[in-house]
Amino acid sequence: MSEHTDEVTRALVQAADAARFAPSIHNTQPWRWVVRAGRLELFGVSERQLLEQDPSGRMLLLSCGTALHHAQVALTAEGWRHEVKRPAAEPLATIKPIEHEPVRPEATRHFQMLQVRRTDRRTVTDDAVPEDTLRHLTKATEEGGARLHVLDRDQVIELAAVVDRAQQAQNTDERLRAETAAWVGGEREEGTGIPASALPEELPLTTVAERDFQAPGTLAAGSGHDKAATYAVLYGTGDDAVDWLRGGEALSRLWLAATEQAVSLLPLSGPVEIASTRQALRGMLSGTGYPFLAVRLGTLDPAHSAPPKTPRLPAGQVIEVIAD
Repeated sequence: MSEHTDEVTRALVQAADAARFAPSIHNTQPWRWVVRAGRLELFGVSERQLLEQDPSGRMLLLSCGTALHHAQVALTAEGWRHEVKRPAAEPLATIKPIEHEPVRPEATRHFQMLQVRRTDRRTVTDDAVPEDTLRHLTKATEEGGARLHVLDRDQVIELAAVVDRAQQAQNTDERLRAETAAWVGGEREEGTGIPASALPEELPLTTVAERDFQAPGTLAAGSGHDKAATYAVLYGTGDDAVDWLRGGEALSRLWLAATEQAVSLLPLSGPVEIASTRQALRGMLSGTGYPFLAVRLGTLDPAHSAPPKTPRLPAGQVIEVIAD
């Protein structure tokens, strides 16, 4: 194996390792990476798919998309220009480094955000996200291959009703509740799922309700409200597998951009998981696109330290290196 080949392999393994910290539905981490022949291949893992909550695999694809973007951020931070192919079959995507070039300062900064980003379910402050910041985040989303529709006040009230209907539908599904209980709460020693330390002790009293996991948490929720929060719908122009993968890439790009701007992002996927409420979300887009999920954007409370990191599967369980 040549020195260049060794260098490329190391870069790809490091990129796959960085992608382990990507956000995923219930922290299921439904991805697997294979390094071979100078390329990095991404596969979905059906064993970590939420079959009751996500039978179509849309959230699995969205989750894999966030990991795909994380891997690209890591490669760019090491100075590797690369190309990405997204075939309509497994592997879901292939990343191939093309050439090495000088590292740009912004690439290093973006990579640092991978370690800082958290899913913070606590209340946000009463300081609204500035308009220029919202424009910056909207642009970042579009550069990531999706779009961001910021909701007006009337639409926020409508979103609250849609979220409530989705939650009620899910609360009456015993198999779905059992599936959620398997992934949420407790100490989560197996490396996946949402531990109690990442959940509020009680649901905040907000206009748009957070998902009720029906699992006790240990994180103080805060005393604020969501009156100053901005709600938006992340969406794309298509509804195929590749569109959902690209939606995940855009979500990751949006989330890292928000983190860099000290803006908290909370994904709200519940309304997308029910056919009727997903259609209601699409109505907010005037039928011009297909919603991936809703998001809450808010200003972080400087008095709050970041919530604990959620667990991650070991590298050896999600990364395979195949020698040429």
